[in-house]
Amino acid sequence: MSDSIKDGCALRTFNVIDDFNSECLAIDVDFSLPAKRVILSLKQIIEWREKPKSIRCNNGPEYISQMLIDWTIQYKSKLPCYTLSQVSLTERFNRTVRQEWLELNLLEDIEQTQILATQWQWTYNNYCPDSAIGGVEPRLLLL
Repeated sequence: MSDSIKDGCALRTFNVIDDFNSECLAIDVDFSLPAKRVILSLKQIIEWREKPKSIRCNNGPEYISQMLIDWTIQYKSKLPCYTLSQVSLTERFNRTVRQEWLELNLLEDIEQTQILATQWQWTYNNYCPDSAIGGVEPRLLLL
């Protein structure tokens, strides 16, 4: 996703969600999120969780780079693009991010924005029932 901080500088967010339980696994914020940074985020998620069978992404330049393709081959994961139904789930999540976090905050700088993203992610996972998964919080499906 894209937005901007108070001084007008554009920023990007890299949002990672689990298709199974709608849990937000990461929101990384920076001025630029090249493939190398995306790979670092995915490696951290894999260390925390487990390696996914597949990673779905849109066709953004950082996601179709040869570096990311090579990395997914090395980790024996598939890198398919979204199907239409998966796009709607992701867009719904991104709309929630925008309405419940980005639009409600005046973003001062990258550091403050990352802190707000992490706080929102924790609240979303632990206190926001999701109708797509039976009206429970995403973390409850892991128990």
